[in-house]
This record gives sequence, structure tokens and C-alpha cells, in this order.
Amino acid sequence: MQPQFSADILLVEDNANDAELAQTALRDRNIPGEVVHVSDGDQLLDSIFLASLYSSWHEIKIPKVILLDLKLKTTSGLDVLRQLKADIRARTIPVVVFTSSDRDIEMIESYNLGVNSYVIKPANAQEYMQVVGDIGHYWLNVNQSLPH
Repeated sequence: MQPQFSADILLVEDNANDAELAQTALRDRNIPGEVVHVSDGDQLLDSIFLASLYSSWHEIKIPKVILLDLKLKTTSGLDVLRQLKADIRARTIPVVVFTSSDRDIEMIESYNLGVNSYVIKPANAQEYMQVVGDIGHYWLNVNQSLPH
């Protein structure tokens, strides 16, 4: 069976509460497009790279943005970012690191690896939802994506 992959926003978040808040925020802001949630880095990499093994890269609906947490239970967000940006086909997919980490070293490493944006998760649920909605609005309504 051929893996299927389709998302406008690919949310990589291992905290179920944070994932639900993010999905609610995007729905409440009427952000167009499909949101797919995966709970770890391995799922993200499998989704993108396995789908591309079975289909032409141009036949896969590439995400318009990946919203990536850094602190994941399996493959870390930095390792995911490293693998995505090392792949000639996947490196143009915009990645927004959305993390609770305000450590300079993680921010610097993220930008060195080619992240498009680094956003620290607000602790307050209302602010969290506002920021996620703003991210979704920018990447799906304002930004001009590269054709894949």
C-alpha cells in the first residue's frame, strides 16, 4: 500500500493538550487548509520521505508549513530539522520551530540548520492560541510558497 500524505500545516507536537490548542486556534481563525498532527519526529520524517519513495515528489501535497516542537520523545526537533534541510527536495518546506525553549543555543542551532522562524510558546492558553493563529495566517494567507 502506498503511503498517503496530505497537509497544508503539518503540526509536530507530542503534547496532546498543546496539539489540541493549536488545532482549535487554527479552526477558530478560519485558517484555510488541512492540518495534520503527528506526535513525534519519526512520524514526520516517515510521512514525508516514505511518501516520496512511492510517488513522484510533485504528486505529493507538500505542507505549506511545518510547525515543529523541539522537545519530542523520539527524534528531537533539531534532528528532524537537520534531516529535512539536508534533503534537496524537503529543504524548501518552511519550518517554524514552536517550542517552550528560550535557550539561545537551540535558537542559534535552529537558524544555522535553516529554520524559517523560531517562536517561543506562550504559557497562557489565550496567547498560545493567538500566536498559533497568527502563524497559520501568515504562512497560509500572506506568504507566497514555492511551487513543488
